[in-house]
Amino acid sequence: MNFLEKYRAVIFLSFLFAAGIAAASGSSDSKPTDYQWSAPGFTTDFTRMLIDPDEILSGGPQKDGIPAIDTPSYTSIEDAAGWLEGNEPVIMVRIGDKPRIYPLQILMWHEIINDELNGLPITITFCPLCNTGIVFNRNFSGNTLDFGTTGRLRNSNLIMYDRQTESWWQQATGEAVIGEYAGENLVMIPALTLSFAEAQTADPTADVISRETGYSRPYGQNPYTGYDAPGNKPFLFQGEIDTEHDAMDRVLVVKHKGEERIIAYSEVREMGMLQIIIAGDPVVLFWTSGASSALDASRLSEGRDVGSLNAFVSEVSGKRLDFTQGSAGLFTDAETVSTWNGSGIAIEGTLIGERLSPVTAVQHFWFSAQAF
Repeated sequence: MNFLEKYRAVIFLSFLFAAGIAAASGSSDSKPTDYQWSAPGFTTDFTRMLIDPDEILSGGPQKDGIPAIDTPSYTSIEDAAGWLEGNEPVIMVRIGDKPRIYPLQILMWHEIINDELNGLPITITFCPLCNTGIVFNRNFSGNTLDFGTTGRLRNSNLIMYDRQTESWWQQATGEAVIGEYAGENLVMIPALTLSFAEAQTADPTADVISRETGYSRPYGQNPYTGYDAPGNKPFLFQGEIDTEHDAMDRVLVVKHKGEERIIAYSEVREMGMLQIIIAGDPVVLFWTSGASSALDASRLSEGRDVGSLNAFVSEVSGKRLDFTQGSAGLFTDAETVSTWNGSGIAIEGTLIGERLSPVTAVQHFWFSAQAF
């Protein structure tokens, strides 16, 4: 069975299961255009479009055919360890002193979780075809938005919609591309993509999104088996692919104070870390092994080790720190000789217990980072 057949099979399953069913960061300079295009089942203002409708492709499901989770339930790390393997990838979000873990084995089947953490409405999103896991602030223009899936893709990337105005939003960028909010942007919330084992170490008291979602899904299984194999082509992608890297190579797009840098995992893996300056600030990237690919083997826990890469402002209390790699997965700052792990936490030394502030950074496949 080729990938297209597998994908269509996943879509068919989605339809079968369906019965079980931010303050804005600013406006785009782009002006909405009336393309005389619409989509059935939506009340969207289609007279306001920033993108050519020829770029919009159906991924198979209709509106909400892949159902978002709107009322998540939670469980403890101890309970989650009964069904979540240590090498499985998760997204960890921390708002104030409150952490939460969102396993990709759940996001794989829902793509959107509308949640609230420490009083802040957030939406956690994951597009398997682009490997983009992004957290957004749902507070927007005086409203709290709830998001669902449109069933459409652009450059292989999920197009979401908000249920309040049914504006369409590009998941990879957080920009509204069609509808009342066209040209506006959601605020991204810094988050870490880690192995579950790393997340447990980073925050042993964190709660975890439960598999009791109200839907029957084979959580833990990967419906996109082999999708990210080297040499594969992205699904429903029509653009040119820069040959500097393989289309499916993993990269991190680091966003800080209006500047962006694309950093390939391969640039950091050998040394384990990379120090750069973005918008005048020192930023350090830590790479650690142990996180499996969510898109490789038939089960997420059996995926090949692709590691995790996360970015942090390399300062504590306004004092810059310079790092070197110690033993695998651990790093030492030259200023205090404290030891830090890949989650940006000092685990030994003068600064023990201190945390580096994560920088907003989005995982992509290379083709996706280039497209957006």
